[in-house]
Amino acid sequence: MTRPVQSCSATSVCRQLATGVAIGLVAATGTFAQSPDVIDPASNVLALERQVETAVLEANVTFLDQICAEDFTYSHGDGWTTGKPLLGIDQRSEWLASLQGRYVQREVDSQQIEMHGDVAITMGRVRARTGGSDEAQRAFSFWYIRVWAYRDNEWRYLSHRTVQGPNYEN
Repeated sequence: MTRPVQSCSATSVCRQLATGVAIGLVAATGTFAQSPDVIDPASNVLALERQVETAVLEANVTFLDQICAEDFTYSHGDGWTTGKPLLGIDQRSEWLASLQGRYVQREVDSQQIEMHGDVAITMGRVRARTGGSDEAQRAFSFWYIRVWAYRDNEWRYLSHRTVQGPNYEN
């Protein structure tokens, strides 16, 4: 008497075996794993924003050039919030060219994020100290809104806008 052939998907042993093989393949090759951006995009954007601040401090133009969108803009000052003019608006190339020696301290805190699919809007505060001689340095902070977009499987920094500040401490 012949026994009917049972499909592998019908038995728990086969399912366990298939699961074990799949886990083994992922562990051995790294394939089939989701990227961190897919798993937790908000945390990744906030971490990327902290990396941007470090790159600005170090004037790491190579990193910033890769992360900034072609149409990136950086708006300085909060005058626009009260009907006054901005202190300035830099296009990508202008902003990158302005960074060398500009800061001796720069860090972001009070970060918040809103996720809208492939768009992230971040808010926070930057505390910084200008570069130059010790006598010329000034500590300041400003609050910002930034826009990020997920393009070509990477997060791109689209825009920075100061919403309060700069506020000088001395």
